[in-house]
Amino acid sequence: MSTPVINHLAILAPGLLGGSVALAAKARGVAQKVTLWARRPEVRQQLASQLWCDAVAAKPEQAVREADLVVLAAPVEKIVELAQVIAPHVRAGAWITDVGSTKGTLVRACELAFAGRAHFVGAHPMAGSEKTGWENAKADLFVNRVCFVTPLPATDPAAAEGVSRFWSDLGSTVTTLSPDEHDEVVAHISHLPQALATTLCTFLAQRPPGWKNFAGGGLRDTTRIAASDATMWIEIFRNNRDEVLRALRGLQTELDGFHAALANGDWLELRARLERGKGYRDAFRP
Repeated sequence: MSTPVINHLAILAPGLLGGSVALAAKARGVAQKVTLWARRPEVRQQLASQLWCDAVAAKPEQAVREADLVVLAAPVEKIVELAQVIAPHVRAGAWITDVGSTKGTLVRACELAFAGRAHFVGAHPMAGSEKTGWENAKADLFVNRVCFVTPLPATDPAAAEGVSRFWSDLGSTVTTLSPDEHDEVVAHISHLPQALATTLCTFLAQRPPGWKNFAGGGLRDTTRIAASDATMWIEIFRNNRDEVLRALRGLQTELDGFHAALANGDWLELRARLERGKGYRDAFRP
């Protein structure tokens, strides 16, 4: 177990990701003290009974006052609002990070909120699930998963390095990108798959209802994320709309090519497409 590098870790609005950060930080000895804040009183009461939670604050301002590192784990559209609430109350020089799945607008707004007092370094662990809520949190959620860290040119280098080390200590493989580069990448590798899985399910829902009872592993694997929370994904698509639209246009061109090859009986072209797809999938990280 590593030597603790964070004396006091505060996690605000812990759902699946925030709860997993707390569990992992405790299990791996990354933080000595973990303080949580949740919006709903009944959730705060439930969290207070968890062994991996050292303290629960009634207000976000109280949670962050002594924290060396603060993790904003709220939904994307609430992160900036939460940052603005706590900014006057964070410890001078503290590090602030987040788990938001879009970064361009968010990082710039958060850096502005903490300017002159604390250091914000955006992050996005690629470790979600179709399940939500801290009840589904896991200590190993981040192991061997990519975590994007997205500093701006003006971001304090020590803070960027410290936040990167934090995510690495939780088990992640850290990759550094600019916020805008991040949004382009995840539009293709995360947001586009969600759109496809959802669209495939809405299309199949128009077929005879009994067909779904015949679903095998291929359909189940392809559509697993269609079971994800709709509210969360509306926020993501809203915040990364332009990049997702560009990805959808590119995919439509690829689908048109597949359609043309099949319609024309161009089996050599179809084979080439199938083999390119297989080659890409086979090259995924374990």
